[in-house]
Amino acid sequence: MKCLSIAVVLSALATAASSDIVTAFQESAPKDSFTVENRSGCPLGHMTVSIDLAGSTAGLIFGATGAGAGVQVYEPFMLVAGADLVENAPAVGDDYTAVSLDLSGLAEGRSVAFSIDVDDTVETCGTMISGAEITGATVTIAAASLTGTAMFDATALLPVTTCTS
Repeated sequence: MKCLSIAVVLSALATAASSDIVTAFQESAPKDSFTVENRSGCPLGHMTVSIDLAGSTAGLIFGATGAGAGVQVYEPFMLVAGADLVENAPAVGDDYTAVSLDLSGLAEGRSVAFSIDVDDTVETCGTMISGAEITGATVTIAAASLTGTAMFDATALLPVTTCTS
């Protein structure tokens, strides 16, 4: 179920600081998407990026097949950008709340993106995920030069304060 205005996402992306790792969620029918972009000015080496929906206010889950608790639409996990950086594509099943990507690195200006269906388990606003519904979900990045967790509010910003790739 989804209720996010594309204008809200674009506005949040436009105001993101330039020294961050920016993870953005974009609701779209039938596929929702997540993009992780390095806007830090620093090349980053091997890292694991984990997106965890478990703390979201709407109890978000991934709807990868028609067999799960999701409503109406389902879409499997599919890499749509930066596939050359992903060491092993994860298997994401129905009703999963987390996904982790092992990246060989993420140069400044590069991004990795994937599409998948995201559904809420708390009926709040019809059939679309709103920015408020993803609030509480987190992204964690673990790399030799950067470790941290950021909370979503349409986007999640993880500051990079020093370049040490």
